[in-house]
Amino acid sequence: MFDKLEDLAARSEEIMQELAEPGVSSDPERMTKLLKEQSALQPIIEVYDQFKKNRQTIEDSLALLEEEKDEEMREMLKEELAEARAKEGPLEQKLKILLLPKDPNDSKNVIVEIRAGAGGDEAALFAAEVYRMYIRYAESKRWKSEMISLNENGIGGFKEVTFMISGNGAYSRLKYESGVHRVQRVPETESGGRIHTSTCTVAIMPEAEEIDFHLDLNECRFDVFRASGNGGQCVNTTDSAVRLTHIPTGIVISCQDEKSQLKNKEKALKVLRARLYEMELAKRHDAEAEERRSQIGTGDRSEKIRTYNFPQGRVTDHRIKLTTHRLPEVLNGDLNELIDSLTAADQAAKLLRVSS
Repeated sequence: MFDKLEDLAARSEEIMQELAEPGVSSDPERMTKLLKEQSALQPIIEVYDQFKKNRQTIEDSLALLEEEKDEEMREMLKEELAEARAKEGPLEQKLKILLLPKDPNDSKNVIVEIRAGAGGDEAALFAAEVYRMYIRYAESKRWKSEMISLNENGIGGFKEVTFMISGNGAYSRLKYESGVHRVQRVPETESGGRIHTSTCTVAIMPEAEEIDFHLDLNECRFDVFRASGNGGQCVNTTDSAVRLTHIPTGIVISCQDEKSQLKNKEKALKVLRARLYEMELAKRHDAEAEERRSQIGTGDRSEKIRTYNFPQGRVTDHRIKLTTHRLPEVLNGDLNELIDSLTAADQAAKLLRVSS
């Protein structure tokens, strides 16, 4: 591990020297590539520097203890040594995590699809709440959200909604949210006070660029139609809505959020590219069964991942057996505890696999 860290530290120095060369500023492509590589290395180098300084403190304290006769000074050195030794293990663990293979999609924006599942209108109302939960979480991270398509049920619920969240590390934080979300509560329409169970499915897909996945437009059919539902002055009076059909897979995407037919077409293509890229990733994961087993639910839409229980005010993530009694805060977008725990569990599983 330490040989690899020394190689990375040397590479970081090389990049700094290259960035200082006079010709780099006139080559934007090269400069961007170097800055991106340096940005990826920086967290590792910073922790490695801390580790080396801490190890030096241990060595210096041990050497001074052998020479020092003054009892008061010896006590101070012992305290310093104990502190440094306590830091060594966590720093080494942090380095191991930082050296784990990175998910190439972690820095990407995400396209989120939420669909009402079992439970009729109650499921649609829950789907709308889950949508708002992610929008509030995005706001807390200062990420940008953009509606792509929406199918409402008329009473404030969403039959399905597709939207994009753009921001640094959006996929790395939200990738564990794919799966079935279950709610247990007494619906407003229930006169007998019985608790109902409803579900919605969430799919988190990394935004795929042309470089990630080549989409042959000859395999796509576009139909235009008049938008329906809530809209402004022009939305319902022009053929601005777009229906995109991918002929080989039969995937159909409708987009009518924008007044511009061109913008709706662009959004539909983004969703299609993301879905096809996700399918390609799923194939790779299935082919790499060992790697797949180390992941904490990052893609299976049929997996029941979380329950939101209103009578008990609790949220339970079934993958890591975590329960928190902070239901209102979670639905208000405070997802950090859940996401941090899922990330830690995934990293621990991968570390175990690497060391075994």
